[in-house]
Amino acid sequence: MLKLGEYNTLEVVRERDQGVYLSDDDGNEVLLPNKYVPEQFLIREQLKVFLYLDHEERIVATTLEPFVTVNSFAYLKCTHTSEIGAFIDWGLEKELFVPFKEQAAKMRAGSWYLIYVYLDEKTNRLVASSKTNAFLDNSLVLLSAYDEVDLIASHPSPQGWNMIINQKYLGLVYEDEIFQKINTGDELKGFVKKIRPDGKIDLTLQRHGYRGIEPNAEQILKELKLSGGFIDLNDKSNPEDIKEVFQLSKKSFKKAIGTLYKARIITIETNGIRLLEK
Repeated sequence: MLKLGEYNTLEVVRERDQGVYLSDDDGNEVLLPNKYVPEQFLIREQLKVFLYLDHEERIVATTLEPFVTVNSFAYLKCTHTSEIGAFIDWGLEKELFVPFKEQAAKMRAGSWYLIYVYLDEKTNRLVASSKTNAFLDNSLVLLSAYDEVDLIASHPSPQGWNMIINQKYLGLVYEDEIFQKINTGDELKGFVKKIRPDGKIDLTLQRHGYRGIEPNAEQILKELKLSGGFIDLNDKSNPEDIKEVFQLSKKSFKKAIGTLYKARIITIETNGIRLLEK
């Protein structure tokens, strides 16, 4: 079956003036226009292509790589609007359509939006929606505390930043866990801190507990070496100064330099930390 909005591996079956025709295992065929045909190919060769609808609503193949595939989120630019909706640049010739009913707020040309791409079953067309929360489901969370996850920054809240987790769930990184600038659409690595009984997920951007000490210690050691072996921060320093230099909380910083001290890698002095000579 030909799968719209996805990469398909199809077989070259014949060449025609307008391009080559590709076929799936069921004999369904699709055109790969000449401008996308490789310089060298063989009949019965397998090609990986992306399928979408062209300007005449026909399924067509391309070797271009879109910025997003079906059932996925991405942060993309609105190129123009019309009386029927907005249009998004997703890296292909025909732009991605966002109907008015799928716009969380009225889209404007030149602005960027976090969107979700889905296949409209009524029209069999690929469309996008900026109402992203509608496509996240925390009713059955198949994650555990300490799991490493892929995050997309969705939107800020008074408590912190809402994050899309593994393209499936919605979670929150609290403000006191954030030690870096975050913008909508940023792709980050994070860790599950807690899964609440109601399915809400608390996240952290750093490994927590004993799992966090070693990476943070390595980060501080690297900065020490770059700074000539001394940094004027220690366990008595202002939390904001520590955050500015290391993007760590004071608690995490103290644990990390404690690890380095116990390993006899650094000394903790009254005005900072110093790398021991070896």
